[in-house]
Order: sequence, then C-alpha cells, then structure tokens
Amino acid sequence: MMKSKLRSIPRTWIYNLFDFLFHVLLPCPLNRLLLPGCLLFLSVFILYSSTAFAVIYIDIDSPSVRKFKIAVPDFTDRSYDARHHDLTYRLSGVIKNDLYLSGFFQPMDKGAFLQGGKAADSMGSINFKDWSVIGADLLLKGAYQCVGNSLTVDMRLYDVFWARQIVAKRGLGTITSYRYLMHRLGNEIIKKLTGHPGMFDTKIAFVSNGTGHKEIYISDYDGYNVRRLTYDKGIDLFPRLSPNGKRIMYNSYKDGGPMLYIRDLVSNVSRRISSRPGLNIGAAWMPDGKKAALTMSNNGNVDIFLIDLNGRILRRLTNYWGIDVSPSFSPDGKKMAFVSNRSGSPQIYVLDLTKNTTKRVTFNGHYNTAPAWSSRNQIAFMSFNNGMFDICSIDEDGGHFKKLTCDQGKNEDPCWSPDGRYIMFSSNRTGHYHIYIMTANGRNQMQITTMKGDQTSPSWAP
Repeated sequence: MMKSKLRSIPRTWIYNLFDFLFHVLLPCPLNRLLLPGCLLFLSVFILYSSTAFAVIYIDIDSPSVRKFKIAVPDFTDRSYDARHHDLTYRLSGVIKNDLYLSGFFQPMDKGAFLQGGKAADSMGSINFKDWSVIGADLLLKGAYQCVGNSLTVDMRLYDVFWARQIVAKRGLGTITSYRYLMHRLGNEIIKKLTGHPGMFDTKIAFVSNGTGHKEIYISDYDGYNVRRLTYDKGIDLFPRLSPNGKRIMYNSYKDGGPMLYIRDLVSNVSRRISSRPGLNIGAAWMPDGKKAALTMSNNGNVDIFLIDLNGRILRRLTNYWGIDVSPSFSPDGKKMAFVSNRSGSPQIYVLDLTKNTTKRVTFNGHYNTAPAWSSRNQIAFMSFNNGMFDICSIDEDGGHFKKLTCDQGKNEDPCWSPDGRYIMFSSNRTGHYHIYIMTANGRNQMQITTMKGDQTSPSWAP
C-alpha cells in the first residue's frame, strides 16, 4: 500500500549531521580516525534521502489523506501570435479544478505567488525557495503552443521541498478540445502519485428540468461541456450509461407510459426496447454491456427481469408478492442488489444469481433505496432517517455501514465512478437539486452542476 512520503527526512537533519561532524568529532584527534566511516555514512544517508524520499506517494485508500498544497501558475504561451493567449489561464484552470476535485490537492491562490506567480521555463532557473516560502508542496508549470487548430501542451510537476521533477508530460490535441487534453494530463499526475488511473476524462449523464421539462443531458465529469440528449418535451428519467460509455438507456413518457429506450451516443439514434403494459423502469446494465435488468409489472406484480438489448425477456430475476425495484449488478455480474418491501418497508437485498438465494443487507434506517454497486464491491444507497435522505454505503454482506452525508439537505441517487473511488449524487442542500461529487469515504463533497432548475439521477461511465 502506497503512503504519503513528503519531507520524511528534513534537510535540517543533514545540516545538523555536518555540524556535528565538523564541530564535535573532528576537533578531537582520536575522532579523526572515524572520519572515513562518518563520511561514508553521511554520503549513503544523503543519497538515500534524496532518492527514496524525493517522490510523493498518495495512499488513496487511506481514511484521511492530507491535501498537498499545489501552486499552478498560468501557463506560458509559446505561440507565434497571441490569438489564443486566454489559454494561459484556461489550461491551468482546468487542471487546478481536476486536482481539487480529486480530493488530494489544495490549489493555492495566485495572489500568494511571489514575482507575479511566474514559473521559469527550465528547472535550473526555478527558484524553489520562493515557492517553499509560501508553503507550496508541489509546483505545476506548463507551456503551450498553438499552430492552426492544433495545441501542444508541455507540463512538469515538481516536488518543491526536494527541488525535484516528478512528472513531465506532453499532450497533443486541438484548441477546441483543450479541456479534454488537460483532463488527460491530469490523469497522468494521478497515475504517477497514486498508481491508479485518474477519472478526469470520464462522462456523466443526468436529468435536468431547466427547460420546464425533464430531459436527459450528458457532460464531462466536472459538469462542463454539457450536451442535451433528448428533446421530448415531457418526462425523461433514469439515464444509465453503458459500461463502455457508448450507449445510454433511459425511460420516457413521450409515447404514453414509462417505456424504455436505448440511444447510441455515436450515431445519436434512439430506439424503444420495452413498451409492455404497466412499468418498464429503472434499467441496470449487466457488466458485459449486452444485457440489462428491468423492473416490469406486465404480469400484475412488480418484479425484475433480465432482458437483452432488443427487449426480449431472458429470465425472471425476482418473483415475490412485494414490490421489487432498482436493480444493480456486482462487478462480476453474479449478484444483484435491489430494493424490496417484502419485510414491510423498502430495504436493500442481494440476490445471488448462481445460487438463486436472496439476503437482506440493510437494517439501519426504515427506508433504504437506490442501491449502486461499485467496481470495488461496495454498495452505496440512499437512506431515510430522522426526516432526511442521506447517502450511505455498505459491503455486499451488509457490513461496514457508513453514513457519508449528514445534515445537508436531501441527498439522493448515488452512483459510482468507474474506478469505484468516488460517488456522485444529487442534493438540494443549496435550494435546487444539483449534482455533487465526493470520495468513497464521504470526504471532499463539492457541487458539480450549476445549471438552471434541478439536476438529478446521475450516471457515471468512462
């Protein structure tokens, strides 16, 4: 397990060793015999401290990780003209926001930077003392060049204390897609410091009623580059992005009752796949992206069925007198979490699809619903208790219960990042419902969407 190792051996220790060597040991003639051994020890100590402890590692599974203060000056424009000089702050702004949303970094205010916050173009000309004085742990500097519509960005990350380069990357893209380019470079930083891929180039889908109708939208994970997918001028609900992010299922009332549709995000073609009498709601993709679970009531009772992408029923998954809804599959597709009122109130159950056994897993709170199963085998859900909805999480067997939100309005509709390390959810803590992001342990809760009206029911995919 990788851990944070910043300033593990302060340089003052090295200075004190030199002082002890030359002012205490050497004045004594007998101790001069120890000089070769002392020098050898000191050399090994300095070499070890400057290599093994010069790189910052972040343990992203730690319950609490100290945020590293990072200075990100405006990027240097190396273009032959100044037509895109605004990218100096746009590029740095994107990556600062990415690092902030990750929960591991605290970008510093540019007003605190010395010498106007300019970072030199080469490591040898960087005055690391200026950045250390203001408390920076890390320095991220970049430069870019525009040729036509092409954009080249060079980025370097430094450990300020050790005056050492940690990451050096070059990214190529287009000016119009500069945000995507910076997301990719931000992922490189996360991968280097944690050993795990970043989430910055992922997409989310959600419902918004800003037009007066509930329509489906898609955006980057950070709420930017919003694109409206449906124009049904009615009620569209429950968007669910496929495991590869290339398709989306959703419910629409445009042709009457709640029917299930699937849309190809490449061709932008939608088709209806389930329009049986009664309910056809809350579809959940199987991990292979070839099948889905769907709640239907065409047989009279409300149960969950497995269907293919043409809507053909493959298997009845639940068969109980109560109401069974909100399916979500385990990463291996062998189990399914769902909500049932068979015990009297809505609770979360886990169905083993191989053994055909069902087990109740929630007992905290009298109303638990909307389970979402992560790629790391945790289940997030919304729980109603003391008059409020909050986001909680449990293991698949119901253990390790955690309440992730508290006393901040109504918190609903949790969904996981593809890597299972972040949760998005909707909350009305500021009045209207907006989409928020937080780490899997509930830390670093921040608002993502700022659109007019309410944004709810997020879905997250690569």
